[in-house]
Order: sequence, then structure tokens, then C-alpha cells
Amino acid sequence: MFKQTAEFIKAQFPNQDFIPLHEPRFIGNEKKYLIDCIDSTFVSSVGKYVDDFEKQIAAYTGAKYAVACVNGTAALHMAMIVAEVKQNEIVITQSLSFIATCNAIAYIGASHLFIDVDADTMGLSPDKLKIYLHENAIKKADGFTYHKTTNQKISACIPMHTFGHSCRIDELASICTEYNISLIEDAAESIGSFYKEKHTGTFGLLGTFSFNGNKTITSGGGGAIVTNDITLAKKAKYLTTQAKVPHRWEFVHDEIGYNYRMPNINAALMVAQLESLNYFLENKRELANSYKEFFKDSEILFVEEPSNSRSNYWLNAILLSDRKTRDEFLLYTNDNGIMTRPTWTLMHKLVMFKDAIHGDLSNSQMLEDRLVNIPSSVRI
Repeated sequence: MFKQTAEFIKAQFPNQDFIPLHEPRFIGNEKKYLIDCIDSTFVSSVGKYVDDFEKQIAAYTGAKYAVACVNGTAALHMAMIVAEVKQNEIVITQSLSFIATCNAIAYIGASHLFIDVDADTMGLSPDKLKIYLHENAIKKADGFTYHKTTNQKISACIPMHTFGHSCRIDELASICTEYNISLIEDAAESIGSFYKEKHTGTFGLLGTFSFNGNKTITSGGGGAIVTNDITLAKKAKYLTTQAKVPHRWEFVHDEIGYNYRMPNINAALMVAQLESLNYFLENKRELANSYKEFFKDSEILFVEEPSNSRSNYWLNAILLSDRKTRDEFLLYTNDNGIMTRPTWTLMHKLVMFKDAIHGDLSNSQMLEDRLVNIPSSVRI
């Protein structure tokens, strides 16, 4: 079956000696806009492309406001800052996640609380969260929720839309409202993904995206915050530009600021990529359907978009029978010129987060043992 699968993957990407997991495509106005940006000399954090990108990403996602950032990790860090997450408070997230999510929480100095994912969405499970909070949290007279054992305030919840598949985000939003916990969506991987016809990243107080070189669309580096709260948007834009008080020539800063603004030259690339986004999404959906058809009678399971959602299928994924078979498949494909990767080592197993609080993580462990990402680039 490994040989047959490898041959099928190679047939999707013909005339390539090596097939990457996900590579960018530049098929539109990227060079034109980059040259225009260079000719303008506005290549840093001020320029028309930054403004255009923010307007366009807000319009595409349906958010009222967007703030361009230098990368997705910076966007997530800034989202927590403007949501007033404080040092030593608890942030709920999932152990099945890319390291950037947990790193951003660590930048705040907050504590991690890992909740399991749902097996079908691979995103934070509302059922598991509800059970955990019922058993381990208490809402006090100040209106906020605290952990019964540590007495720390539980200030935020950061679910991730894993590989572009939406979690049951509306249910998570309802739980967070009940417990007065700020919901910040890590939508880094899910540009172009919708849940119940609403774009990911727009269900919570804030949402964040990544436009790293391996994402569906890319500005090389780059990220964005989206929100419907004008106060939070203004605060994020101010702090990401070093908290400089506007003046024609004086340099006055009234808060600790951050050099997190997306450069105009990256935004130029982003505006061009947005023009191709719908084509990329349809192309990737066709690839996902090809994989789905190929694996339908196989012992290997193809991961499909969850119910009530429309996924961007950023990274296609399959489930092998166990970890041994997973490792054998990884070895075979990578030895034969096909880049495949397992999901991340679970965050609670890393030395930095080994003492973090967590609940039952059986679904997360199952996915770590069995899941493999397979080549998912737009086919040209």
C-alpha cells in the first residue's frame, strides 16, 4: 500500500524529483506589486500596501477591523496583550498544536492549561473543556473564573483550527461567554476556512492568522489580527508600531511598544496573493477530493473536513493504524522523494511545558501516534 500511495502522490505532482509538503505559488501580480513597492521607496512599515492588505483581509473574513503584523506569532502575542491577559494567569489551549501558540502564551508569562481535541476536528474539544471547567474551575464574585487548585484566574482560551479544519468554535464561544473567559482564535492555518458559513477567526474577541511561506497564501513572513472591537483594533495597531505618539517630528512613546508591524514590501506580496486565494482554495479542494477518492477503500483513513465547515485543506492528512506503521510510512515516502511529516510532538511533552496543567489528552495522543501530513501544494 505504501508503494501505491507514493505513486499516486507523485502522479498529482508530475515532473518533480522531490515533492514538498506545501510550497508557495506566485502566479499573479506579485512581481508587479513588489516592483511598485520598491519604486515607491516605502518598503518598511508604512505604505499603501499595508493599508490595502488590512482592508482586504477584514473584508474577506467578514471582520470589521484588521491589523497587519510581522508574523502570526506576533499577532497572537499582541492579541493577548490587548485582551489584557496577565502574567501568572491561565490560558487554555490544546496540546496538539504548533509551538508558536504556546510560545506566545509564554511571552505573556501566563500558565498553560491543555485541553484535549476532538478526533474529527483536531481542534480544542468543547465537550472536554466543559467537563474540565465544571470539575476544576469556579466563578467568583468578581465575575471571573479561577482554577480551584491553583487559584489562578483563567483569563483566555486559544483554540486552533488545525491544518485549516475548523473546530466547533461556536460551542467554545458559548462556554467562554458563560465563564467570562476571553476567546482568542489561533486561525493561523485557516485562511479561507468557514464554520457554519462564518470565517474562522471571527467568532472570538480576536482572531489571528499566519502568512508564513508554507501557508495557503504567503507574504514570506506576515500575520494579522482581526476583531470587531474598534478599541482593541486601535490598541493593537498602536502597540505594534512601538506605541509612538503621533507628531510631525518628535519621538515620544507613552507605553511599551512592539516592532510587530508588517513591512509594506511583505504586504505588497500579500495583496497579490489575496487575488489568487479563491483559485488556490478550489485547486486545493480538488486535490483533497482526489486523495479522498484514492483512500476511500484503503486501510489508510483520509482526514476530511468536519461537519458544518468548509475547510481550506491547507495540509491534507491521513491516519495510519498505529505509530509503528506511521513511522514506516514516513520513512518510505521521505526515502522516495515525497515530503511527509507527522503532527507535532504534543506540547505537554516538551521540556518547557512539562509541568503545565492538563486534562485527559487521549485524542491528542491518538493523532500524534497515527497522523501524517501529505503533499498539499496548489497543483500547477
